[in-house]
Amino acid sequence: MSELQAALLAIGFGVIVAVYALGWWQQRRYRRRFGAAFKASHADALYAEKLLAGHPQESGAKLSGQVQQSALVGMVDDAMDGALPAAGKASGVSVTDASAAALSNESCALLNGRSDFIIELRLAEPSPAAVLNGLWQRKFDFRKPVQVCGLTLGTKKWERAIADSQVLYARFRIALQLVDRGGAISEAKLADFQDLVLGVAKHIKADTTVPDIRETYQHAVELDAFCAEVDQMVGVNLVPSDGRLLQGASIAQAAALQGMTLESNGAFHLLGAQGHSLFSLINQDAKPFQHHMLETFTTAGITLLLDVPRVENPGNQFDQMMDVARVLARELRVNVVDDHRVALSDNGLALIRAQIAGVEAKMRDHEIKPGSAQARRLFS
Repeated sequence: MSELQAALLAIGFGVIVAVYALGWWQQRRYRRRFGAAFKASHADALYAEKLLAGHPQESGAKLSGQVQQSALVGMVDDAMDGALPAAGKASGVSVTDASAAALSNESCALLNGRSDFIIELRLAEPSPAAVLNGLWQRKFDFRKPVQVCGLTLGTKKWERAIADSQVLYARFRIALQLVDRGGAISEAKLADFQDLVLGVAKHIKADTTVPDIRETYQHAVELDAFCAEVDQMVGVNLVPSDGRLLQGASIAQAAALQGMTLESNGAFHLLGAQGHSLFSLINQDAKPFQHHMLETFTTAGITLLLDVPRVENPGNQFDQMMDVARVLARELRVNVVDDHRVALSDNGLALIRAQIAGVEAKMRDHEIKPGSAQARRLFS
């Protein structure tokens, strides 16, 4: 074998390995995100509470045909948000510099003592964000998002600070998020975070304001309990009545006609005006849809999912999802059924609609608007 042949063989082998590795990685991410939705069933097959992955219990209801409420463990935006897009993150959405600045300022405005452990640093002299060098290196050690906001010297406005920014700041607010779908922050992590920030503050000779750790931890536990109570996901299952398999290309075509696009997490999403997912379409067996596999892809059924806390006006979105479900049912010649393959009734759908309205009311009473930036960060 010549050297050229050997080189070509090695390159070909490398390409095959790379394609296989990419497919394995995408499937692993998809299963982490959606796989738990199909592991457990509950008495209420139409609507079941979704508990956070960090809690002792997890719940989910699988509807073989159409309405499913489930506990999607790890609905963390790996990103459909940072990782939704975890499910709510927009994919491929560009913004202008002005809108990016507005988003930066908005993220700082979201910080508060109920949802974040915020330590404020008052600098002895104006400095760029690089002065927090020790913090940047350990930002991801706490299993919860850490955000740094700086009070600009010139505009006197709070904005999100990044390590390489050359803007001069008079103060910093360093915030550790207390709750997400992984559960509440631990008291030990709060103490570690405090030690880190105070160490940085001491090094740069900054004065600090530090909340009480025990009180903050109690806030985290209470907020986590509330989020677990309202963290709901509704699923609508579409299954052929004759036992045939659905073809990936046909599913993709039908989804595209409804304005849904295949995103990097292996699910089709209908995106809203802001680029956030309104609802998604996944494969029932937790195998992700992939562009290069659609022609050979088959499945016994698909599921439309509505992540209630993460969408604005979730009741209206449920109605829209049901409209799409009916259209897909006609296009793909499938049925909308419950876990026993019995067609869903109008009464059953009305019950789900009422449950969604109850969740929305509870969230608003708690001053967390469904689909808001605050809701998306807490339910990520």
